[in-house]
Amino acid sequence: METGTLKQILLITDGCSNQGEDPAAMAALAKEQGIAVNVIGVMEEHFREDGGLQEIEDIALAGGGISQIVQTKQLSQTVQMVTRQAMTQTIKGVINQELQHILGETERLEDLHPEKRGKVMEVVDELGETVNLEVCILVDTSASMKTKLPTVQEALLDLSVSLNSRMGNNQFCLYSFPGKRKPIEKRMSWTPKIDSISHVFTKLSSGGVTPTGPAIKEALGSFSNSSRRSFLSNDESYDEEIGY
Repeated sequence: METGTLKQILLITDGCSNQGEDPAAMAALAKEQGIAVNVIGVMEEHFREDGGLQEIEDIALAGGGISQIVQTKQLSQTVQMVTRQAMTQTIKGVINQELQHILGETERLEDLHPEKRGKVMEVVDELGETVNLEVCILVDTSASMKTKLPTVQEALLDLSVSLNSRMGNNQFCLYSFPGKRKPIEKRMSWTPKIDSISHVFTKLSSGGVTPTGPAIKEALGSFSNSSRRSFLSNDESYDEEIGY
């Protein structure tokens, strides 16, 4: 089976957007282009009940991704978990589409005979280790994130180590928002490793508004113009491997 590339936006934030386009609408646009939007809400010990929590869920739902609200100390393991879960979710989504194409509109992975379903899940797991991955990381650097940025840096380095254990190729880029003179600033161009992220974070300053929508919109433009529709090649499908 030939595989293409999974594309994700990873948004790390702690509050409500308050400038620019509706972030959920921008996330929906990303989903249309085959890019999953995952959101991690970083909160203090006591979660605050405000619109920020709902917005985090809305963005991920619109973007076909996963949302998770965490305390700062849990950030590292959560970043890895969300990225991996989103990969699996996307792969299973495409396989469900293939199943419906082969077996009919009502058929889903969960409807298969257990033995057949087990074979499909083996394919899902294999793809999770071999598919290429592009992750555009968006870091909220508004004033309330100041004390959390060192933990964000550590979490992203751990993510790089975790994903580099896969066989598939990884590419990362990093943006922060708000920027000094514009809503969002590119901090790191596409690279297979994010070891240099330490130098990036020493230059980050926190403060200002939270233009989450414009940040997601900018992230969309960072991805290559290669096919965003599917990570499976047009010529081959997984059905050969599971006996269809």
